[in-house]
Amino acid sequence: MPRLLSVIALLFACSALRAAPPNVVLIFADDLGYADLGCFGTTKWKTPNLDRLAAEGVKFTDFHSSQPVCSASRASLMTGCYANRLGIHGALGPLAKQGLAASETTIASMLKTKGYATAMVGKWHLGRPEQFLPTNRGFDSYLGLPYSNDMWPNRPDNTKANYPTLPLIDGLKILNKEVTAADQATLTEQYTKRAETFIAANQAKPFFLYFAHTFPHVPLFVGDKFKGTSEGGLFGDVIQEIDASVGRLLKALDEAGVAKNTLVIFTSDNGPWLNYGNHAGSAGALREGKGTSYEGGHRVPFVARYPGVIPTGTVQRETAMTIDLLPTIAGWCGAELPKLPIDGMDIAPLLTAKPNAKCPHEFFAHYYLTNELQAIRSGKWKLMLPHTSRTIKGQAPGADGKPGKYVPEKVTLALYDLDADLGETTDVQAKHPEIVAKLQGYTEAARVDLGDSLTKRVGRNFRKPDVAK
Repeated sequence: MPRLLSVIALLFACSALRAAPPNVVLIFADDLGYADLGCFGTTKWKTPNLDRLAAEGVKFTDFHSSQPVCSASRASLMTGCYANRLGIHGALGPLAKQGLAASETTIASMLKTKGYATAMVGKWHLGRPEQFLPTNRGFDSYLGLPYSNDMWPNRPDNTKANYPTLPLIDGLKILNKEVTAADQATLTEQYTKRAETFIAANQAKPFFLYFAHTFPHVPLFVGDKFKGTSEGGLFGDVIQEIDASVGRLLKALDEAGVAKNTLVIFTSDNGPWLNYGNHAGSAGALREGKGTSYEGGHRVPFVARYPGVIPTGTVQRETAMTIDLLPTIAGWCGAELPKLPIDGMDIAPLLTAKPNAKCPHEFFAHYYLTNELQAIRSGKWKLMLPHTSRTIKGQAPGADGKPGKYVPEKVTLALYDLDADLGETTDVQAKHPEIVAKLQGYTEAARVDLGDSLTKRVGRNFRKPDVAK
């Protein structure tokens, strides 16, 4: 009997431990392509720490950012909403007056209601005026750049020369008002040190860390320790420093004794910026890259680890999107969902490889630019809608930080079977008119809900961003 009671007590103790809300570490790379990690196919550089995350957790092969561009994809990540529902389009410039509305709930503000410590390091890009900065959107602390690192006066192509100086911000204070090339080379190290300090300081309470890497967005810079360490030139060096940063975070979790109760997620904001040539990553077999609604624009690498909850070595082939992370995190952390409607759904069954788990969405709407509905995805089917895209095909790519030129490409109505044709090469609409009709029904639903500037439709349910005075 005493032995039985001991076993029962141990089971209750384990149950209580798992009932504790998990810490969450969300790592977001910038312009990292689908094929840029070892566990997704690259052999040009090494990513042992990210490969380890995949081996100790789950790798999604069909995960997507909501849009193939900076601000819009970040708005979706933070709120669980399509960015155009929030009035956030494209990449907000340094002088933009609009930003993420205070009425929106971010992952950080949601978790603060459950007693979480919250911190962000890296690229924000959801509004530069002080009222929009992370510490006014749910984060206790912030260290990073308010927007992309190429939005500065030093661009090699001499465009946008009227950009103001690039600041490094700590909380609401400008720590360095004029970030230089030498400073950019230290950013990943600075961010990693701040993240390590945050983890060590909060081991006794639940915490949320959002680590949004500045790189591999161009211009590329890397710490001295990583220069020339890869077989992929500067781009590979940058990826290896990012991977080493991930390794340091995993070590910090181990040293704090919290790794077993921490959900770690790594993904990217969009696909590779292909016209930068050897300073861009790869989308592998996917078509095109950043700035397009083809798969290379928005299908991104995704790995996650949550010991004891996510089975090790899982490969998930169901479709999911960044909009799904907020409701999934809410479910695991016991937080209430935002009061305003969101678009994401809980994908915990996919992450944990529940038998017969399926994507919970009937369809995904792929918007880009200023509310252009460019594609609809449902299951294995993708309907490309008429619009003007861009391509680097037939053009000389850029090199060593200088971009090549894109050319416009007219996209006509086309249906792709992504299971059979990942590269979106063969239009099969003539063979499947019933599928086209079904996806056109979803297209109409999206236009009613969120509008479509291509067809001059105004949606019923979009919300406006805040505008600074």
